[in-house]
Amino acid sequence: MSWELFADPSLFRLAVAMAVPLVLASAGEVLMERGGILNVAVEGMVTLGAAAAFLAGFATGSTWVGFTAAAAAGVLVASVLAHYAVVWRQEQVTVGLTLYVLCLGLASLLYRVVVGVRLSPPRVETLQPVSLPVLSQVPVLGEVLFRQHALVYLSAAVVAAAHVLLFRTALGLRLRSVGENPVAADTVGVDVFRLRRAAAAAGGALVGLAGASLPFTLTGTFTEGIAGGRGWIALMLVIFGRWTPAGAAGGALLFAYVEALQFKLAMTSRAVPPQFLQMLPYLFAVAVLVRAYRGAQAPGALGKPYHREARA
Repeated sequence: MSWELFADPSLFRLAVAMAVPLVLASAGEVLMERGGILNVAVEGMVTLGAAAAFLAGFATGSTWVGFTAAAAAGVLVASVLAHYAVVWRQEQVTVGLTLYVLCLGLASLLYRVVVGVRLSPPRVETLQPVSLPVLSQVPVLGEVLFRQHALVYLSAAVVAAAHVLLFRTALGLRLRSVGENPVAADTVGVDVFRLRRAAAAAGGALVGLAGASLPFTLTGTFTEGIAGGRGWIALMLVIFGRWTPAGAAGGALLFAYVEALQFKLAMTSRAVPPQFLQMLPYLFAVAVLVRAYRGAQAPGALGKPYHREARA
C-alpha cells in the first residue's frame, strides 16, 4: 500500500462530498443547542428527510421539490420537539428518542406505501458536479473544492452564514443568551419561547436537507438505514466543534476523510479485513469524542425547560 494514497486529490475530493450531510446536520444541531434545545432525534430526522426527498423527487422528477420536502419534514419534526420542550416543558431526551424511533418507522412506512416491494429499487438522478469558473482551474484545490455538486457550495455558505448569525449579529447574541441564561434574556425583553421555536425550525430544516443529500448526491435511492449513524455523528461533531458551526464543519471533514479512506483502502488493499475498514470511521469518531469532550462547555441551559413564572 502506497502512502501516496493518503494524499490523493481524488480522496480529498470524495471526502468533501461525503462531508455534506454531516456539515448540514451538525450546523442545524448547533443552532438548536445554542438555543437550549437538545435534539437527540437527529438520526431519525436525517432518515425521514432522505425518505421525503427521495419520494418527492421520484414522484415529481424534480430534485428541488425533493429538497423542499426534506426541509419541510425536518421543520415539522423539530417543531414537535420544540412544542414538547418549550411549551409543555417535557424531558427533551425522552421526547427526542421517541421522535427518533417515530421518524425511522415513518420513513419506512412512507417508502413502502409509495414505492411498494420491488425486485430492484427505483432511483433518482443525482446532482452533477458544477465547476466554478477560474477557481476550478487552480491546481489541486480546483479539483478538490471547486468541481463539486451544488450542495457542497450550499453547505459552505450555510456554515459561514450560521457563524456570522451566531457571533456577529444581535439576533445571534439573543439566541446564545437564551441557551445560556434564559432568565436573564427574558428579563431584558427577549422572547425565549419564540426564539427557541425559531431555532428549532431552522435547525430542523438543515437536518432535513442533510437527509436529502444522501439520495441526491451519494446513493441515488433510499434504503432503510441510509443515515448510517450520521445523525449520531453530527451530535458528536457539535461537541467536537465546541458548539460553533465552523468547528463542527471541520470535524465533519475529518470524519468524512476517514470514511472516504475506508472506501479507497477497500478497493486497493486486500491486507486489511473489510470488517475493520467498515468500523474504522466510527472508531475514529469515538476516539475524537473522548478527546474533544475534555473541557467542552455546553450552553448553560441546554436541555433544561424554562419556567417563566419561576424565574425569580
